[in-house]
Amino acid sequence: MTMIDRRGAIGALAGGAAALPLAGAATGASRPGFLWGVATAGHQVEGNNVNADIWLLEQVKPTVFAEPSGDACDSLHRWREDVALVKALGLNCYRFSVEWSRIEPAPGQFSQAYLDHYARMVDHCRAQGIAPVVTLNHFTCPRWFAAAGGWLQKDAPDLFARFCDKVARAMAAGMSHALTFNEPNGPLAEPWSLNPPSAAVRAQVAACVAAAGKASGSDRFSLLNGGDPEPMIPGITAAHVKARDAIRAVRGDLPVGMSLAIPDDVPAGADSAIERKRAAVYGPFFAVMDKDDFVGVQTYHRTYIGREREVAAPPDAPRRADGSDWFPAAVGNAARYAHKVTGKPIFVTENGIGTPDDAERARFIPAAVASVEAAMRDGVPVIGYLHWSLLDNFEWVSGYGPKFGLVAVDRTTFKRTVKPSARILSRIARAGGTARA
Repeated sequence: MTMIDRRGAIGALAGGAAALPLAGAATGASRPGFLWGVATAGHQVEGNNVNADIWLLEQVKPTVFAEPSGDACDSLHRWREDVALVKALGLNCYRFSVEWSRIEPAPGQFSQAYLDHYARMVDHCRAQGIAPVVTLNHFTCPRWFAAAGGWLQKDAPDLFARFCDKVARAMAAGMSHALTFNEPNGPLAEPWSLNPPSAAVRAQVAACVAAAGKASGSDRFSLLNGGDPEPMIPGITAAHVKARDAIRAVRGDLPVGMSLAIPDDVPAGADSAIERKRAAVYGPFFAVMDKDDFVGVQTYHRTYIGREREVAAPPDAPRRADGSDWFPAAVGNAARYAHKVTGKPIFVTENGIGTPDDAERARFIPAAVASVEAAMRDGVPVIGYLHWSLLDNFEWVSGYGPKFGLVAVDRTTFKRTVKPSARILSRIARAGGTARA
């Protein structure tokens, strides 16, 4: 069993606007239409997402969450301030998610008010010259959906497609790109990780999910990041296909894809299981992305794959002060791999570094972007680069401890304070690439 953690192997803690053009093979990120931006997710920044499955897991006893999300960054009310930050930094793209549990709080009951809310966000971004990239599912689902069996339900793909149809009709005209799912492959990587969750941690997660089921009056409470992922993958891949069709039925020229968690996998030894890992963790999703317009790549680190699973980095590998690996170029390599396998344009929908030391982030950004530019020079068609995250936000089971944001958020007043690292990305974006920044 798993629970959501920013980096994937979870459980360790216990209208009518035309789409922006897709990038073709390019010589550098300065080409016209390249998207420089930042990403957020509804549950992590909006606050009080009370009808979501994850919200319930935060509240029950026992819980594996360090703390509840609560008000988060209050972006439900301060989203215009967030968009203003994106614009002030000279970025031209903002990725955010719509919350299914707000839009459909009960089965078949759709909130026009929340559809209008998210449509206003899309329209406002457009008015500010910012491309709105919208994620339809960023981990969270309605509580009623989880209580009915989640992605194990036979009608789960149809239920998700129905929701996507409603969203598309409300706001697809102004969207730049649509992502059906965010990192649905993450839980599949757990058996391959260097330190998979122990039996004790798995038991804690199971107890948390069982408590949520009891609170819902259900013995079927199920979510991708809180159970055995294998049986759920067919439901999710079918949901992606149906959602893509539903979105295109509303607006046929809207670029649609899905984001996957893809570290920079490298073989460790001649008998490396790297290809088996790739087939197991990415293969089921690549198989249904043949008609997608792009592949969303989300990369945070390099992994060394040994004979059975990930192994420790070599002794001479570059390291951060805390001992973890330092390899900003991972994102460029992951982009190369995803394009080679799928032949699709690549959209870096997340890339960043969790650190309380913003100077470390300031060093990371130019190196990471340079690796993407190098991939582009090698012929990889990259649509854009989105940094995770705009704000220091709720990082799932880890609570508010990890810091991934370009902007700090006061936990009491919600005051936003731009960090020096944000200025680094701003300079790169305004210059059109690292060479000119």
